[in-house]
Amino acid sequence: MATATHRVTPAEAAADPPLEAVVVRFAGDSGDGMQLTGGQFTLSTALAGNDLATFPDFPAEIRAPQGTTFGVSAFQINFGSCAIDTAGDQPDVLIAMNPAALKMNVRDLREGGLIILDEGEFTARNLAKAGYQANPIEDGSLARWQLVHFNISQLTLDAVKPFGLGNKEALRCKNMWTLGLALWMFDRDRQPIVNWLKTKFAKMPELAEANIAALNAGHAYGETVEIGTPVRRHHIDPAPAEPGLYRTVTGAEALAIGLVAGAQLAGLKMFFGSYPITPASPLLHHLARLKEFGITTFQAEDEIAAICAAIGASYAGQLGVTSSSGPGIALKTEAIGLAVMTELPVVVVNSQRGGPSTGLPTKTEQSDLYQAVYGRNADTPLPVIAARSPADAFECAIEAVRIATRYMVPVMLLTDGYIANAAEPWKVPDMAGYAPFPVQFFATPPAEGEGVMPYARNAELARPWIKPGTPGLEHRIGGIEKAPGSGNIDYSPEAHAEMTRIRAGKVANVADSIPDQDVCLGEASGELAVVGWGSTYGPIHQAVRRARSRGLDVAHIHIRHIVPMPRNMAVLLRGFRHILVPEMNSGQLTTILRDRFLVDAQSLSKVSGHPFRIAEIEAAIGETLAKSHDNGAVERDDRDFKAGTQP
Repeated sequence: MATATHRVTPAEAAADPPLEAVVVRFAGDSGDGMQLTGGQFTLSTALAGNDLATFPDFPAEIRAPQGTTFGVSAFQINFGSCAIDTAGDQPDVLIAMNPAALKMNVRDLREGGLIILDEGEFTARNLAKAGYQANPIEDGSLARWQLVHFNISQLTLDAVKPFGLGNKEALRCKNMWTLGLALWMFDRDRQPIVNWLKTKFAKMPELAEANIAALNAGHAYGETVEIGTPVRRHHIDPAPAEPGLYRTVTGAEALAIGLVAGAQLAGLKMFFGSYPITPASPLLHHLARLKEFGITTFQAEDEIAAICAAIGASYAGQLGVTSSSGPGIALKTEAIGLAVMTELPVVVVNSQRGGPSTGLPTKTEQSDLYQAVYGRNADTPLPVIAARSPADAFECAIEAVRIATRYMVPVMLLTDGYIANAAEPWKVPDMAGYAPFPVQFFATPPAEGEGVMPYARNAELARPWIKPGTPGLEHRIGGIEKAPGSGNIDYSPEAHAEMTRIRAGKVANVADSIPDQDVCLGEASGELAVVGWGSTYGPIHQAVRRARSRGLDVAHIHIRHIVPMPRNMAVLLRGFRHILVPEMNSGQLTTILRDRFLVDAQSLSKVSGHPFRIAEIEAAIGETLAKSHDNGAVERDDRDFKAGTQP
C-alpha cells in the first residue's frame, strides 16, 4: 500500500494552477533501465507537443556492483508549455528505484519537491550498500520534501505473474511500471510506448506483453489509488511552435544527419573512421545505419588508424570524417597535423568529456578548447566551431563540411557528452532551403613542359583537390615541408616561412564567409556581456533573460565560430564595460578572448562534470554588476589589466 509523509490541505487541493514546466528525474541502478524509461517518457512528451530538454547522467562505473552509488544512472527531463532551453536546475519530481539512487540525487531536488520511492528495495542490505545508517523513509531525514513510497518491485511482480517469467526477468519490467505511473501523472498517451514495446520485443512476444502489462499496471495504480499526495494528474499544454514536421533528436543523431546532409550538399561520398570511445561512440552507431546515402563506416582498432583512414579517404576524393573524445583527439594530434600539412578536407568531431586522461568518461565538460585551438605541434591552425545544443549539431555539421571543402582544410567540430546524449524537439528542415556547395575537383592537365601544381592557390588560398589517378595529374603529397605551388620537398627557410604564413592566412580567410557575431539576447553594447560557447548556451540564455526581467543591463553573446572568430568580434566586445565567461573548464575561452582581443574577460569556471545551473550564472551576473556599481564608472580604455593572463 502506498504511504506518504505529506497530507494535502484543503487550501492546497483548491489551488491547482496549470503547470508551465516540470522537471522530472528518473534514477536507479545501471540495470534498472532508467535511460530507456527517460527516453520513452521523452518520446511521449514530444508527441504531446511540449518543448523539452533532457540530461542523461550515466554512472561513473558502468559495471559497478548492483545497488552501489557508483552504478547509479539517472535521466532528467524538463518539459513545458513554454520555451525550454535547459534540462532544469533542480528536479521537481525524483523517482528513485533504490537507496543508492536516492542518496546520489536527493540533494538536487528542490525544497518541497516530490520523492517517489520503491520501498521494496529499501532492505537492510541495500541500505548498507548505499551507506545509509538508518532507513531514510523512517528516520525523518526526508522531511524537507514530499515523500510517497510503495513497493514497486512487488507491484511489478504481481502485474507480470500471468506471463510465467522468472523473478529476475519479472523485476526488469519495473521500469515500465514506473513509466506507466509517470505517464498517468502527466496525462500522457500509453499507446506509442505499447507500439514501441511490440516492435522491440517482436521476436519475444511474451516479454512485450509482460512489459505492457507492467506499464498498464503503473498507470492504473496512479488512476485508482488515492495516495493523498501531489501524486496526481497534471496537464501541461503544448508549447507554441511553428508549423512543420518535428521529431525528437539527440546531439549524436543530429550530428550524423548533418554530416550526411553536408556530404550531399558537397556532392561527395563520406568515409567515417572512428575508434569507439565514450561519449563519441553513438555517432558511429547512427552513421552505420545511413549507408544508403553513400556513407562508409570504419571501426578502427585505434585512434591513429581511424583518422589516417579518414585522411586517405579525403586524398582519394571523399569527405573524410573522424570522431573521438578528448584523450582520443590527443592521440590523433600528429595525424591532424598531417591533414593540415596536406591541406585535405577532414572533419574531426570532438565529443568532449571531463579529463585529463581517462578522467570522467560519462560526464560532461568543455575540456578541450585549448587542445582544439592550440594543441598541435608547431604552427598548425585549423577552423574550430562548436555546437550549442542537440539540434544545433545538425547546422554545425553542415558548416564544418562547407568550410572544410571550400578552404581545403581540416575542421574541428566540438560537442560534448551532454549535447551528444541529450535530446530536444527538432523541426525537420526543408533541405531546399540550403544552398549546395558542390566540390569541383581539379582535372585540367598542365601544359606541355609544365609540372603539376598541387599547391597552387585560389583567391581564398585554397589549393586544388585532385583525385589520384586523374590522367596527367599524378602527384604526391606528404608531411614534409613543401615548396609553394609545386609541393616538392623543400627544406629552405623561405619555403617554410611562406607555407606557414599561407596556412594561417587560409584559416583567417574563413572569417570572410561566416556571419558577423550577433547578440542573441540584449543590446549590442552596455554594462555586461555574458559570453559563452557550446552547451553553456541554455543556462546562460535563461540566466540573462531572468536578469533582464529585473531591469539589469546585461546581454548574451554566444560564439559558434571560435577559429576564426567573426570579423566584428573585437568591436562588439569592447562595447561592454564587463565581460563574464561561464565555462565548464578552468577558463579556456577567457584566455582566448584575452589573447585575441585584449579585453578584460572574467571567468566563471565549473569543472564538476555537470552543466551549469541557471542560478549559478544568475548569481554571478548580480555579483559582477554589484561590484561595478560599487567601484563607480570606469572607462574601459583606462582600466589596468594584463592581457592574456590566466583567469
